[in-house]
Amino acid sequence: MALIQSRRRFLELLGGGSAAALLAAGLGSCGRAGPGTDSVAAQVLNFWTLDLAPKFNDYLRELIAAWEGQNPGLQVRWTDVPWSSVERKLLAAVFARTAPDLVNLNPPFAANLASKGGLLNLSDVLPAGAADAYLPAIWEAGRQGQGGQQFAIPWYLTARITMANRRLLERAGYSAPPASWDQVPAFAEAVRRRTGRYALFVTVVPDDSAELLETLVQMGVKLLDGEQRAAFNSPAGRRAFAFWSDLYRRGLLPREVVSQGYRRAIELYQSGDLAQVATGPDFLRNLQTNAPGIAAVTAPFAPLTGASAEANVAVMNLVVPKQSVLAAEAARFALFLTNGPNQLAFAEQARVLPSNRQALQQLEASLATATALGAGAQEALVQRARLLSAQALRQARVLVPASPGVKRLQAIVYTQLQRAMLGQVASDAALTAAADEWNRYSRARWG
Repeated sequence: MALIQSRRRFLELLGGGSAAALLAAGLGSCGRAGPGTDSVAAQVLNFWTLDLAPKFNDYLRELIAAWEGQNPGLQVRWTDVPWSSVERKLLAAVFARTAPDLVNLNPPFAANLASKGGLLNLSDVLPAGAADAYLPAIWEAGRQGQGGQQFAIPWYLTARITMANRRLLERAGYSAPPASWDQVPAFAEAVRRRTGRYALFVTVVPDDSAELLETLVQMGVKLLDGEQRAAFNSPAGRRAFAFWSDLYRRGLLPREVVSQGYRRAIELYQSGDLAQVATGPDFLRNLQTNAPGIAAVTAPFAPLTGASAEANVAVMNLVVPKQSVLAAEAARFALFLTNGPNQLAFAEQARVLPSNRQALQQLEASLATATALGAGAQEALVQRARLLSAQALRQARVLVPASPGVKRLQAIVYTQLQRAMLGQVASDAALTAAADEWNRYSRARWG
């Protein structure tokens, strides 16, 4: 499983509760002592990452030493924070007036802080043309608000692809899995009828994977409007709700999609009961260990998309809290971490994807060579999966906007869709109920 995908979900930690308000207030108002008070302390740039130690200690320490050599008088103090304790540690740092100058966060958490005024607008400190080094759609994912506040610099990425069981495909009469969602119903029916297995597993458990919400966007559904009101109660939304409820009622999805999360999809695939699964390239390595028989008949394919051919991408960002008195230096350090050579080196070590355009081109070329000259069939297959994942970035974006309350949106949509799938209510009525519930929440939160 890729680095981002293997982490615990953090969307819900700042879903509008008191901790979120306290944290944002602290980030916006608690200033660290400035250069005039303690010039030595002011020259220590505090940098936080999430779950990168100890595996990437050497990589980061070498980069830090190189940057310090280029910036005399500045020291970087690196702290790696466990994912499970980041909220508590960040809160404690804010109220101790020691919040980091640069911190590694995911888009939903970062967007929540930005919406409360807790993050610096990087447009004020970035050099002209800084965005040109990055994939445009990925850079755009770090922007928020009417004025286009740039609250994040993108770092590393992952993109899911399709892993498919060739034996089940052949028995169902297919040489490859479907490329778009409109081809899925016929494929799912053929797999079920001819093999007794299931084609795919997309969970509707409210607090689990956002994959199904992403599929709605791929099906042409606009989730929210500019005022954070529901935009999904639309013709495209009705078609999407009918799509998933119909698949389930016809017995073409495993019954557990309403009660078990993404982990169940992996279990079913490894046991040979699922024709395909959306996952990262490193899944192949795990499969070769855990289910070598299934690995032997598995092949990677491009990800499922909709009419726009857009794939989803997961992003890890670098942000500068407003509390920082070394904001310009923090932004420079972030640009250094994410430049072409440094991102390429990290992508190769961590088996993730770079947000830097130059690094991505070089990685694709390297993976293409490795695929052609792989030492063994299994390793060549892994490299081909990584190449497909990198190529997916050409038409990829963060499909579900990193807006405050997005986890609540997912819970509302999934809960109502479950009702439609279980036959408790018609799919159109479920969609209307979801829109009404979200709009009540939106009005209470944003007015």
